[in-house]
Amino acid sequence: MDLISSLALGFSVALDPVNILYCFIGVLLGTLVGVLPGIGPTATIAMLLPITFTLGPATALIMLAGIYYGAQYGGSTTAILINLPGESSSAVTAIDGYQMARKGRAGQALATAAIGSFFAGSVATLLLAFFAPPLARAALNFGAPEYFSLIVLGLLVSIALAHGSILKALAMIVLGLLLGMVGQDIYTGTPRFTFGLRELFGGLNFVAVAVGVFGIAEILRNLENETEREVGVKKVENLWLTREDFRRIAMPILRGTGLGSLLGILPGGGHILSSFASYSAEKRLSKHPEEFGKGAIEGVAGPESANNAAAQTSFIPLMTLGIPAHPVMALMIGAFILQGITPGPNVINEQPALFWGIIASMWIGNLLLIILNLPLIGLWVKMLSIPYRVLFPAIVLFACIGTYSINQNIYDVYAIAFFAAVGYLLIRFGCEPAPLLLGFVLGPLLEEHLRRAMIISRGDPMIFVTRPISATLLVLALAAVLIAVLPSIRRKRKEVFVEDD
Repeated sequence: MDLISSLALGFSVALDPVNILYCFIGVLLGTLVGVLPGIGPTATIAMLLPITFTLGPATALIMLAGIYYGAQYGGSTTAILINLPGESSSAVTAIDGYQMARKGRAGQALATAAIGSFFAGSVATLLLAFFAPPLARAALNFGAPEYFSLIVLGLLVSIALAHGSILKALAMIVLGLLLGMVGQDIYTGTPRFTFGLRELFGGLNFVAVAVGVFGIAEILRNLENETEREVGVKKVENLWLTREDFRRIAMPILRGTGLGSLLGILPGGGHILSSFASYSAEKRLSKHPEEFGKGAIEGVAGPESANNAAAQTSFIPLMTLGIPAHPVMALMIGAFILQGITPGPNVINEQPALFWGIIASMWIGNLLLIILNLPLIGLWVKMLSIPYRVLFPAIVLFACIGTYSINQNIYDVYAIAFFAAVGYLLIRFGCEPAPLLLGFVLGPLLEEHLRRAMIISRGDPMIFVTRPISATLLVLALAAVLIAVLPSIRRKRKEVFVEDD
C-alpha cells in the first residue's frame, strides 16, 4: 500500500500540465539527438543544464530524464532505416534492422523496436520503483568508509567498461579527480591549483567543464570528420507485426529486458554492454543462428529492449546512492546540485514528490515515445540532410549563452573554450573523456569521505578493510580491474566498443 500511495504522489506530480509539457519536450529532443549522429544525450544534456536553472526541480529533472531515454529510442530509427546509428547503443540494432529494411520490412523492424523499447522501459521503471526505496534505506546505514569504497568501486568499474586502453581510462579518472580538487580545501579553506586566479577559488564550473569536454569537443570532432550524407529512404509501410513476428520477438524482449535491467546499474557503459550481450545471447539461443546478420527480427527485439531497460535502471544508483552509473547520470547529479538538492538516499525522504515524480514521469515518457515516433519517421530522416556546419554553430552559441546566464560571468565562457580544446585533444589522442567527467563529479565526494573516515579512525587506514561492507566493496573493485586486464576480456571489450572507432 505504501508503494501505491507513493506512486499516486508521483503521478500527481508527473501529470501536472507543465511537467507533461517538459516531459514531451525532453523525449522529443532526446529522439532528435538520438537520430542525429555526433550529438548524443551527453552533449545535449550538458548544453541544456543552464536552462534547468530557471525551472522547478521536478520539471527540470523530468525533462533531462526524457532526453536520455528518448535518445536510446531515437538512435534505433536511423540505425534501421539507413544503417547509421545515432547512439552507440543502437549500433547492434543496425546489424539486422537495416537488413530487414533492405528486404522491405522496415515497418516491422521499427514496430519491433518501438514495442521492445516501450515494454522494457515500463518494466525497468517498475523495478526502479520497487528496488529504489529499500536500497535508499540501506544506504542510510553507510558511513564514510563505505561511501569511500563504493565510489572507488564505481570509478574502477567504469574503467573496466570504458572504451579503449584501460591505462588511458585510469589516467582520465585521475585527471578528473585532480580537476575536482581545484578550489579551496573543504576543511581548511586553503586554495589548491588556483594559480592565483580568484575565479578558481570556488572550483571549476561543472556546466562549463561538461559543455566544453562533451558538447563543443564532440562538435569539433564531427566537423573534422564530416562527410556528405545522402539519405534516401523508401516510404515505410505496414508498421504492424504478424502473429509469427510476435511469437519470435516475445522471448527476446523478455530476455533483453532482464539483461538490460541488470547491466544498466553498472558504472561505465552498461547500456552499450547490455545491447551487445543481448544480441550475443539471442544468437546463441536461436534455432536459426544463420539468420542473424541477414535480417533476424530477434536481433532487433533483444538489443532494443536491453538498451532501453538499462537506460531506466541506471537511475537506481543515482537516486539511491548519489553515485552516477555513467556520464549522463553525472550530468543529472549536476542538475540536482543546480537545484540545491544533494542526490542520495535522503532524497526519497526529504523530496518524496520529486523522487516519485521522476519515476512516474518515465511511464508517461515511454508512452509519449511510442505515440510520437512512428508518425514522425519521415521528419527524423529529413533532419539528417542538415549539414553539421549549419547546425552546430547555432548549438555552440546557445550553449555559451546558457552557461553565461547561470553566473553572468564571462570567465565561464572562456572555460568552455579551454575545456573544448582539452576534450578535443583527448579524443585525438584516443582518450575517452567519459571517465574524466565521472572523476570530476565524484572526486570531491571521494576526498570528503576519505577525510571523514580518517578522522573517525584517528588516521588508521585499516578502517576500510575492517568494516565488512567497505572491505567487500574494495574486493569487488579489485576483482573488476583484474578481470578487465585478462586477455580474453580485453578482446571482448574491443569487440563491444568497436562501433565507436
